[in-house]
Order: sequence, then structure tokens, then C-alpha cells
Amino acid sequence: MKHLILKAVLVSGLTFLAAGALKAQEETKEVKDSVKRKKFEINYGVGITIGEKKDSTGKVDQNKGRFIGGITFTRLDIGFTKLVDNGSFSLSPVNDFLDYKPWKTSTVSFDVLQIGYRFNNHFKVYLAGGFDWTLIRLDRNITIKKDAPILDYDVTTDATFSKNRFSASYVHFPLNFEFRTKENDHGKRFRFIIGPEVAFLLDGKVKQISPEKGKVKVNDDYHFTPFRYGGTVRIGYGGLGLFAKYSASDLFDTDAQKGLKTMSFGLTFGLN
Repeated sequence: MKHLILKAVLVSGLTFLAAGALKAQEETKEVKDSVKRKKFEINYGVGITIGEKKDSTGKVDQNKGRFIGGITFTRLDIGFTKLVDNGSFSLSPVNDFLDYKPWKTSTVSFDVLQIGYRFNNHFKVYLAGGFDWTLIRLDRNITIKKDAPILDYDVTTDATFSKNRFSASYVHFPLNFEFRTKENDHGKRFRFIIGPEVAFLLDGKVKQISPEKGKVKVNDDYHFTPFRYGGTVRIGYGGLGLFAKYSASDLFDTDAQKGLKTMSFGLTFGLN
């Protein structure tokens, strides 16, 4: 029950903020007072940005410290995921049923909000919030059991799966430390981002496609760890970059799968 309540609060909160961003993107407003000049600005395709201060020329003074934040759609990560079984890329006998197709096992994530502080033109710290999915494409013709006391499976003999995907969805909160260079003549710069991340399980899912049964989807927590923690590194140029993520926590909260973790790598779109 506590898990369901937490899931509802997290999803409803992020959904409310995202909906507010879509509505706010229809207009741009400026708020002025006699003491300070501030701007509340909306960037189409990016989101709401709060905290930009302009000088007498109408430009943002990048060297002044300021709070930043708002609703956004950025840092879209798309890449491959590897299972790491107690330090090895080879699965142990107890986890052999999770044998997977490496080029079809992936991760997808993106952020929908952020808040932080920019110290100067080259360094900022910010806390982001968003969603991510770990998508494991199982290689064997098995079905992971729902509501089982342990992570268990049945060998499926009445269907042959063309797709057998075992996945988990999380809401995540990365704390990022970003270093960036000065803009070049093309208005672009290099970025290096590193930081820890925590995440809370939303749901697990088995999705299977076969000629005999068609498309079947079953939701359950499947013993995926309810609280995940790890770290991310990104390096990029302009709005495009590379990322690597490592989960320091176990993938499942079962004793048999203790020490089974994930690492991911791929492309990041929308660095800012």
C-alpha cells in the first residue's frame, strides 16, 4: 500500500508540472519591479526557465551567480544496458534464465524538471527529475512469474515469442555537476556532467509477442529494487553527447540475485 501511495504521489506531481509547462508554452511574460529586473522566460521546445538576470544591454550576465530552474524536456538518454553479475558480464548459473539479447537490451530516460544554482559561466549544480526505463530483451522462451515469492519463471511451451521484454520503469532524481567551456564562434561549447542519482520504482512489466497468443502485457513489481541509486557521467558538444550510467544498487531485491547490477551507455540528446 505504501508503494502504491508513493507511486501515485510521484507520478501525479511530475505529471502536474509537465502539464503546466505545455500550457505555459503558449505565451511569454516579463515581470519587472523597481528594485531588480528579472525575466520569466519560456523557450519553445525546451520549457520554462526561471532566474535569468539581464544587464543594461538586455543580455544575461553569465558571470553572475543565480538560481535557475523550471520545467523542461531535455537530457534524453537512449542507449544499451548490460547486466553485471557480481563484477562479471557473464551471468551466474542462478541468473542464467535472465540471458538476454545484448543489442536489444536498452535504457531510455529523460528529465522533465530541474532546479539549481549557476555559480558562473562555466559551472552549475542542479537537481533534476524525470523518468527512465530498463528494457531487458530476454533470449529464452520463458515467462517471468507474476506475484511469485521469489524471482521465478516458467518455460513456455505453447507459444514461441518473437519479443520477450522484461522491463522496469522508475522516476529518477539526478544531482548534476556541470562544467562547460566558453562558447566558440558557432555558439556551441563542450560540457562535462557528473553526479549521483536516486530512483524509485514505478512498475515492472513483461511484454510478449507471439503468433499463438498475439501481444500480451503483464504488470507487476517483479522484485525490481524499489529504491535504486548510482551515478552518471556525460560528455558532449552543443546539444549532443555521450553518457554512461552505473547502478550501485542491485537490480532486484531478492537474495538469489544479490550482486546483479546494471550499467548503460549511449547517446544523450538535448544537453543544456
